[in-house]
Amino acid sequence: MRGETAKHPECSSPDASPRSAELGLWTVVDALCKAANGMSRASRKGRAERALPSRDTLVAIVEDLRSVLFPGYFGVSELTEENVRFHVGATLDRVLRDLEEQVLRGFCFVCDDSESRCAECEQRAHDTTREFLSRLPEVRRKLSTDVVAAYQGDPAAISPDEAIFCYPGILAMTNYRLAHELHELRVPLLPRIMTEHAHSITGIDIHPGATIGDSLFIDHGTGVVIGETSRIGDRVRIYQGVTLGARSFPLDDEGRPIKGIPRHPIVEDDVVLYSGATVLGRVTIGKGAVIGGNLWVTEDVPAGARLTQARWHEDRFVGGAGI
Repeated sequence: MRGETAKHPECSSPDASPRSAELGLWTVVDALCKAANGMSRASRKGRAERALPSRDTLVAIVEDLRSVLFPGYFGVSELTEENVRFHVGATLDRVLRDLEEQVLRGFCFVCDDSESRCAECEQRAHDTTREFLSRLPEVRRKLSTDVVAAYQGDPAAISPDEAIFCYPGILAMTNYRLAHELHELRVPLLPRIMTEHAHSITGIDIHPGATIGDSLFIDHGTGVVIGETSRIGDRVRIYQGVTLGARSFPLDDEGRPIKGIPRHPIVEDDVVLYSGATVLGRVTIGKGAVIGGNLWVTEDVPAGARLTQARWHEDRFVGGAGI
């Protein structure tokens, strides 16, 4: 009988439902709440009391910053010369408070101090957030070069405004350029959350540690991968499906990948990488080189070189000729 389910120990909570008892739900809850499989935040003293960075809050912060970097395009659209300063100021004031808390959580997450919020982390978060905001004008300058590159590089673009509103490459580059500054400021975890959010929307995977110059144009973008130690110069064009990856992963004495060593390509100024090109390892693609579609490159390419696939041709043998 359904009414007898109250006898089950899983229903000891006043909020338990008969359906929960039938499923043994409280047993599942107890099992999931126990520290297991190395995924518990309580692995060090004091860690369990520390709040993790909030992905939802960070996504909202990025959208606020997008509305500041491109005022009128995102967020409030009814902006004029009279109210734009109010909008930018009010938005940055909110970002300052929210981002400082998230930066603090990031620092505390990797801090060895047993206190849930140590004074050193709080001061670092305060200083780092303000330094990050001071870099926003330069971030906007770089993004403006990306927008111009998209407009000039795509014959289908009717205006720079269309590139800002619609192009996945601009969205991905905005998240990357913001995340890169936090990465440079040694903020843990937050930069990857920001770039992976753009990755999930656009299919463009840019590690925040990559170094990218002005006027990058990512056309279409789906499937583009740019690894952590990649270095890209100015006025580079990248089409869909391009990978700038590592050829191998050097291991330490315990067989684990060594972190942070240069292992991704260097792409110099004015290079074009057509769709499906794969460039692996710490190789250099020289200035002005063109890498054709679906090519696999694991060696240096000199400046000005043109790499293309062999042309297809058909041999016909008539009347026994050629045999």
